[in-house]
Amino acid sequence: MAEPGFWDNQQAAQKVIDETNQLKSKFDSFHDLEAGYEDLSVLAELLSEEDDAQIAAEFETNLGKLQAKMQQYELSLLLNGPYDSHNAILEIHPGAGGTESQDWGEMLLRMYTRWAEKHLFSVETVDYQAGDDAGIKSVTLLIKGHNAYGYLRSERGVHRLVRISPFDSAGRRHTSFASVDVMPELDETVNIEINSDDLRVDVYRASGAGGQHVNKTSSAVRLTHLPTGIVVASQAERSQLLNRQTAMNMLRAKLYQRELEAKEKQKAEIQGEQADIGWGSQIRSYVFQPYTMIKDHRTNYETGNGQAVLDGDLDPFINAYLQLQLQGENPS
Repeated sequence: MAEPGFWDNQQAAQKVIDETNQLKSKFDSFHDLEAGYEDLSVLAELLSEEDDAQIAAEFETNLGKLQAKMQQYELSLLLNGPYDSHNAILEIHPGAGGTESQDWGEMLLRMYTRWAEKHLFSVETVDYQAGDDAGIKSVTLLIKGHNAYGYLRSERGVHRLVRISPFDSAGRRHTSFASVDVMPELDETVNIEINSDDLRVDVYRASGAGGQHVNKTSSAVRLTHLPTGIVVASQAERSQLLNRQTAMNMLRAKLYQRELEAKEKQKAEIQGEQADIGWGSQIRSYVFQPYTMIKDHRTNYETGNGQAVLDGDLDPFINAYLQLQLQGENPS
Protein backbone atom coordinates (compact mmCIF):
# COMPACT_ATOMS: atom_id res chain seq x y z
CA MET A 1 0.00 0.00 0.00
CA ALA A 2 1.30 3.48 -0.83
CA GLU A 3 2.31 5.51 2.17
CA PRO A 4 0.32 8.64 3.09
CA GLY A 5 1.15 11.56 0.85
CA PHE A 6 2.41 9.36 -1.98
CA TRP A 7 -0.12 10.64 -4.51
CA ASP A 8 0.33 14.21 -3.32
CA ASN A 9 4.06 13.88 -4.00
CA GLN A 10 3.37 12.33 -7.40
CA GLN A 11 1.02 15.17 -8.33
CA ALA A 12 3.49 17.79 -7.09
CA ALA A 13 6.24 16.17 -9.16
CA GLN A 14 4.01 16.16 -12.25
CA LYS A 15 3.21 19.84 -11.71
CA VAL A 16 6.94 20.65 -11.64
CA ILE A 17 7.44 18.64 -14.84
CA ASP A 18 4.58 20.47 -16.56
CA GLU A 19 5.90 23.89 -15.51
CA THR A 20 9.40 22.94 -16.67
CA ASN A 21 8.05 21.87 -20.06
CA GLN A 22 6.15 25.14 -20.38
CA LEU A 23 9.27 27.18 -19.62
CA LYS A 24 11.28 25.11 -22.10
CA SER A 25 8.63 25.72 -24.75
CA LYS A 26 8.84 29.49 -24.22
CA PHE A 27 12.65 29.33 -24.24
CA ASP A 28 12.66 27.36 -27.51
CA SER A 29 10.15 29.77 -29.07
CA PHE A 30 12.32 32.75 -28.15
CA HIS A 31 15.41 31.19 -29.75
CA ASP A 32 13.34 30.31 -32.82
CA LEU A 33 12.46 34.00 -33.11
CA GLU A 34 16.13 34.93 -32.73
CA ALA A 35 17.10 32.54 -35.52
CA GLY A 36 14.35 33.92 -37.75
CA TYR A 37 15.52 37.49 -37.13
CA GLU A 38 19.11 36.56 -37.99
CA ASP A 39 17.97 34.93 -41.24
CA LEU A 40 16.03 38.09 -42.14
CA SER A 41 19.07 40.23 -41.38
CA VAL A 42 21.18 38.17 -43.80
CA LEU A 43 18.54 38.49 -46.53
CA ALA A 44 18.25 42.24 -45.92
CA GLU A 45 22.02 42.59 -46.25
CA LEU A 46 21.98 40.65 -49.52
CA LEU A 47 19.19 42.87 -50.84
CA SER A 48 21.15 45.99 -49.95
CA GLU A 49 23.96 44.72 -52.15
CA GLU A 50 21.86 43.36 -55.02
CA ASP A 51 18.26 43.94 -56.09
CA ASP A 52 17.27 40.31 -56.61
CA ALA A 53 13.57 39.47 -57.08
CA GLN A 54 13.95 35.93 -55.71
CA ILE A 55 15.71 37.13 -52.55
CA ALA A 56 13.10 39.89 -52.13
CA ALA A 57 10.27 37.35 -52.36
CA GLU A 58 12.01 35.11 -49.81
CA PHE A 59 12.47 38.10 -47.50
CA GLU A 60 8.76 38.99 -47.69
CA THR A 61 7.72 35.39 -47.01
CA ASN A 62 10.07 35.01 -44.03
CA LEU A 63 9.05 38.42 -42.67
CA GLY A 64 5.38 37.41 -42.67
CA LYS A 65 6.17 34.14 -40.91
CA LEU A 66 8.31 35.89 -38.29
CA GLN A 67 5.64 38.50 -37.61
CA ALA A 68 3.04 35.77 -37.08
CA LYS A 69 5.39 33.87 -34.73
CA MET A 70 6.17 37.07 -32.85
CA GLN A 71 2.49 37.78 -32.33
CA GLN A 72 1.88 34.26 -31.05
CA TYR A 73 4.88 34.55 -28.72
CA GLU A 74 3.63 37.84 -27.28
CA LEU A 75 0.19 36.36 -26.74
CA SER A 76 1.61 33.24 -25.12
CA LEU A 77 3.26 35.47 -22.52
CA LEU A 78 -0.21 36.69 -21.58
CA LEU A 79 -1.35 33.17 -20.81
CA ASN A 80 0.20 33.20 -17.36
CA GLY A 81 -2.96 32.84 -15.29
CA PRO A 82 -3.05 30.05 -12.71
CA TYR A 83 -5.06 27.77 -15.01
CA ASP A 84 -4.44 29.17 -18.51
CA SER A 85 -2.31 26.16 -19.43
CA HIS A 86 -5.08 23.73 -18.46
CA ASN A 87 -7.53 21.88 -20.65
CA ALA A 88 -10.83 23.67 -21.24
CA ILE A 89 -14.38 22.63 -20.40
CA LEU A 90 -16.67 24.31 -22.94
CA GLU A 91 -20.46 24.27 -22.67
CA ILE A 92 -22.96 25.46 -25.27
CA HIS A 93 -26.53 26.28 -24.23
CA PRO A 94 -28.99 27.49 -26.91
CA GLY A 95 -31.35 30.24 -25.84
CA ALA A 96 -35.10 30.45 -26.30
CA GLY A 97 -36.28 29.88 -29.83
CA GLY A 98 -36.64 26.13 -30.24
CA THR A 99 -35.23 24.63 -33.42
CA GLU A 100 -33.63 27.90 -34.57
CA SER A 101 -31.52 28.31 -31.44
CA GLN A 102 -30.79 24.60 -31.14
CA ASP A 103 -29.46 24.57 -34.71
CA TRP A 104 -27.32 27.62 -33.86
CA GLY A 105 -25.94 25.69 -30.89
CA GLU A 106 -24.88 22.86 -33.20
CA MET A 107 -23.23 25.36 -35.56
CA LEU A 108 -21.17 26.65 -32.63
CA LEU A 109 -20.31 23.07 -31.66
CA ARG A 110 -18.94 22.49 -35.15
CA MET A 111 -17.06 25.82 -35.07
CA TYR A 112 -15.23 25.06 -31.82
CA THR A 113 -14.51 21.49 -32.87
CA ARG A 114 -12.94 22.75 -36.12
CA TRP A 115 -10.91 25.35 -34.20
CA ALA A 116 -9.59 22.72 -31.80
CA GLU A 117 -8.65 20.36 -34.63
CA LYS A 118 -6.68 23.13 -36.35
CA HIS A 119 -4.68 23.54 -33.14
CA LEU A 120 -4.17 19.78 -32.83
CA PHE A 121 -6.22 19.75 -29.62
CA SER A 122 -8.32 16.69 -28.82
CA VAL A 123 -12.05 17.07 -28.25
CA GLU A 124 -14.12 14.79 -26.02
CA THR A 125 -17.90 15.08 -25.79
CA VAL A 126 -18.61 14.82 -22.07
CA ASP A 127 -22.36 15.38 -22.30
CA TYR A 128 -24.68 15.75 -25.30
CA GLN A 129 -28.41 16.50 -25.34
CA ALA A 130 -29.88 16.37 -28.84
CA GLY A 131 -32.41 18.95 -30.00
CA ASP A 132 -36.07 18.12 -30.50
CA ASP A 133 -35.99 18.32 -34.32
CA ALA A 134 -32.47 19.53 -35.11
CA GLY A 135 -29.37 20.81 -33.38
CA ILE A 136 -28.66 20.45 -29.68
CA LYS A 137 -30.28 21.31 -26.37
CA SER A 138 -26.85 21.46 -24.72
CA VAL A 139 -23.37 20.04 -25.09
CA THR A 140 -20.28 19.88 -22.90
CA LEU A 141 -16.85 19.43 -24.47
CA LEU A 142 -13.48 18.71 -22.88
CA ILE A 143 -10.86 20.29 -25.13
CA LYS A 144 -7.41 18.98 -24.29
CA GLY A 145 -4.24 20.83 -25.20
CA HIS A 146 -1.64 23.21 -23.78
CA ASN A 147 -3.21 26.65 -23.14
CA ALA A 148 -6.64 25.46 -24.33
CA TYR A 149 -8.36 27.31 -21.49
CA GLY A 150 -6.12 30.36 -21.88
CA TYR A 151 -7.28 30.82 -25.45
CA LEU A 152 -10.90 29.74 -25.12
CA ARG A 153 -11.73 31.81 -22.05
CA SER A 154 -12.20 34.68 -24.51
CA GLU A 155 -15.26 32.85 -25.92
CA ARG A 156 -17.29 32.98 -22.72
CA GLY A 157 -20.55 34.86 -23.19
CA VAL A 158 -23.61 35.10 -25.44
CA HIS A 159 -23.26 34.61 -29.20
CA ARG A 160 -25.95 36.10 -31.50
CA LEU A 161 -26.85 34.84 -34.97
CA VAL A 162 -28.88 36.74 -37.60
CA ARG A 163 -29.77 34.80 -40.77
CA ILE A 164 -32.50 33.68 -43.13
CA SER A 165 -33.90 30.66 -41.37
CA PRO A 166 -33.59 27.31 -43.20
CA PHE A 167 -36.57 26.17 -41.10
CA ASP A 168 -38.88 29.01 -42.16
CA SER A 169 -40.79 28.24 -45.36
CA ALA A 170 -41.45 31.98 -45.78
CA GLY A 171 -37.70 32.70 -45.84
CA ARG A 172 -37.83 35.26 -43.05
CA ARG A 173 -34.88 36.58 -41.09
CA HIS A 174 -34.42 35.16 -37.58
CA THR A 175 -32.22 36.09 -34.62
CA SER A 176 -30.94 33.30 -32.37
CA PHE A 177 -28.86 33.29 -29.21
CA ALA A 178 -26.64 30.74 -27.48
CA SER A 179 -24.43 31.05 -24.42
CA VAL A 180 -20.94 29.62 -24.26
CA ASP A 181 -19.40 28.85 -20.86
CA VAL A 182 -15.68 28.11 -20.60
CA MET A 183 -13.88 26.83 -17.49
CA PRO A 184 -10.46 25.31 -16.82
CA GLU A 185 -10.41 21.59 -16.14
CA LEU A 186 -9.65 21.20 -12.44
CA ASP A 187 -8.87 18.05 -10.50
CA GLU A 188 -8.74 17.09 -6.83
CA THR A 189 -5.39 18.89 -6.39
CA VAL A 190 -7.28 22.21 -6.58
CA ASN A 191 -8.64 23.14 -3.17
CA ILE A 192 -12.36 23.62 -3.85
CA GLU A 193 -14.35 22.33 -0.88
CA ILE A 194 -17.36 20.19 -1.78
CA ASN A 195 -19.39 18.63 1.02
CA SER A 196 -20.84 15.26 0.00
CA ASP A 197 -24.02 16.14 1.92
CA ASP A 198 -24.51 19.05 -0.49
CA LEU A 199 -24.67 16.75 -3.53
CA ARG A 200 -27.56 14.97 -5.17
CA VAL A 201 -26.34 12.16 -7.42
CA ASP A 202 -28.49 10.81 -10.25
CA VAL A 203 -27.48 8.00 -12.59
CA TYR A 204 -29.05 7.21 -15.96
CA ARG A 205 -28.39 5.45 -19.22
CA ALA A 206 -25.94 7.28 -21.42
CA SER A 207 -26.40 7.91 -25.12
CA GLY A 208 -24.19 9.33 -27.83
CA ALA A 209 -24.86 12.30 -30.06
CA GLY A 210 -28.37 12.07 -31.40
CA GLY A 211 -29.23 9.14 -29.18
CA GLN A 212 -26.92 6.52 -30.69
CA HIS A 213 -25.09 3.88 -28.70
CA VAL A 214 -27.47 3.76 -25.75
CA ASN A 215 -25.79 1.93 -22.87
CA LYS A 216 -27.60 -0.99 -21.26
CA THR A 217 -26.34 0.05 -17.82
CA SER A 218 -26.84 3.32 -15.96
CA SER A 219 -23.31 4.66 -16.35
CA ALA A 220 -24.06 8.38 -16.88
CA VAL A 221 -23.88 10.60 -13.81
CA ARG A 222 -25.60 13.89 -13.02
CA LEU A 223 -24.52 15.90 -9.96
CA THR A 224 -26.59 18.69 -8.45
CA HIS A 225 -24.86 21.01 -5.99
CA LEU A 226 -27.78 21.86 -3.71
CA PRO A 227 -26.46 25.12 -2.16
CA THR A 228 -25.85 26.76 -5.56
CA GLY A 229 -28.17 24.81 -7.86
CA ILE A 230 -25.26 24.03 -10.21
CA VAL A 231 -25.87 20.90 -12.30
CA VAL A 232 -23.17 18.97 -14.15
CA ALA A 233 -23.36 15.69 -16.06
CA SER A 234 -20.99 13.24 -17.72
CA GLN A 235 -21.82 10.34 -19.99
CA ALA A 236 -18.60 10.08 -22.01
CA GLU A 237 -17.14 7.14 -20.07
CA ARG A 238 -18.49 3.59 -19.94
CA SER A 239 -17.78 3.44 -16.21
CA GLN A 240 -20.09 5.15 -13.73
CA LEU A 241 -17.07 5.74 -11.48
CA LEU A 242 -15.15 7.56 -14.22
CA ASN A 243 -18.19 9.61 -15.17
CA ARG A 244 -18.62 10.63 -11.54
CA GLN A 245 -14.96 11.68 -11.38
CA THR A 246 -15.36 13.75 -14.56
CA ALA A 247 -18.53 15.34 -13.22
CA MET A 248 -16.78 16.20 -9.92
CA ASN A 249 -13.96 17.91 -11.83
CA MET A 250 -16.54 19.90 -13.79
CA LEU A 251 -18.29 20.89 -10.58
CA ARG A 252 -14.99 22.10 -9.12
CA ALA A 253 -14.48 24.22 -12.24
CA LYS A 254 -17.96 25.76 -11.98
CA LEU A 255 -17.54 26.55 -8.28
CA TYR A 256 -14.14 28.07 -9.01
CA GLN A 257 -15.68 30.23 -11.76
CA ARG A 258 -18.48 31.26 -9.42
CA GLU A 259 -15.93 32.33 -6.82
CA LEU A 260 -14.05 34.39 -9.42
CA GLU A 261 -17.26 36.13 -10.48
CA ALA A 262 -18.08 37.00 -6.88
CA LYS A 263 -14.64 38.55 -6.42
CA GLU A 264 -14.93 40.53 -9.67
CA LYS A 265 -18.38 41.80 -8.67
CA GLN A 266 -17.08 42.90 -5.28
CA LYS A 267 -14.12 44.63 -6.90
CA ALA A 268 -16.42 46.43 -9.36
CA GLU A 269 -18.68 47.62 -6.53
CA ILE A 270 -15.70 48.97 -4.55
CA GLN A 271 -14.43 50.80 -7.65
CA GLY A 272 -17.91 52.08 -8.48
CA GLU A 273 -18.04 50.30 -11.84
CA GLN A 274 -21.28 49.17 -13.44
CA ALA A 275 -19.78 46.58 -15.78
CA ASP A 276 -21.91 43.52 -16.49
CA ILE A 277 -19.77 40.53 -15.56
CA GLY A 278 -22.60 38.01 -15.74
CA TRP A 279 -23.12 35.17 -18.18
CA GLY A 280 -25.68 37.15 -20.14
CA SER A 281 -23.41 39.74 -21.75
CA GLN A 282 -23.49 39.52 -25.55
CA ILE A 283 -19.93 39.29 -26.85
CA ARG A 284 -20.26 38.63 -30.58
CA SER A 285 -22.73 38.94 -33.44
CA TYR A 286 -22.75 36.66 -36.49
CA VAL A 287 -24.79 38.46 -39.15
CA PHE A 288 -25.56 36.74 -42.46
CA GLN A 289 -28.56 38.81 -43.56
CA PRO A 290 -28.88 41.43 -45.05
CA TYR A 291 -25.04 41.43 -45.20
CA THR A 292 -22.28 39.18 -43.87
CA MET A 293 -20.33 40.46 -40.87
CA ILE A 294 -18.97 38.81 -37.72
CA LYS A 295 -18.18 41.40 -35.04
CA ASP A 296 -16.85 41.11 -31.50
CA HIS A 297 -18.46 43.82 -29.37
CA ARG A 298 -15.63 43.86 -26.80
CA THR A 299 -12.70 44.39 -29.16
CA ASN A 300 -14.56 45.74 -32.23
CA TYR A 301 -12.67 43.24 -34.38
CA GLU A 302 -14.81 42.24 -37.36
CA THR A 303 -14.60 40.26 -40.57
CA GLY A 304 -16.79 39.77 -43.61
CA ASN A 305 -15.65 36.17 -44.11
CA GLY A 306 -18.39 34.58 -42.05
CA GLN A 307 -18.00 31.08 -43.45
CA ALA A 308 -14.32 30.96 -42.47
CA VAL A 309 -15.27 31.83 -38.88
CA LEU A 310 -17.91 29.09 -38.77
CA ASP A 311 -15.22 26.74 -40.12
CA GLY A 312 -13.09 27.45 -37.03
CA ASP A 313 -11.08 30.54 -37.98
CA LEU A 314 -11.34 32.07 -34.50
CA ASP A 315 -7.73 33.04 -33.90
CA PRO A 316 -8.14 36.69 -35.02
CA PHE A 317 -10.95 37.14 -32.48
CA ILE A 318 -9.00 35.40 -29.71
CA ASN A 319 -5.84 37.36 -30.54
CA ALA A 320 -7.72 40.69 -30.51
CA TYR A 321 -9.12 39.84 -27.08
CA LEU A 322 -5.68 38.95 -25.69
CA GLN A 323 -4.10 42.01 -27.34
CA LEU A 324 -6.42 44.24 -25.32
CA GLN A 325 -5.15 42.52 -22.19
CA LEU A 326 -1.59 43.00 -23.42
CA GLN A 327 -2.35 46.75 -23.60
CA GLY A 328 -3.63 46.67 -20.03
CA GLU A 329 -7.33 46.90 -20.89
CA ASN A 330 -10.10 44.62 -19.68
CA PRO A 331 -12.18 43.44 -22.66
CA SER A 332 -14.69 41.46 -20.59
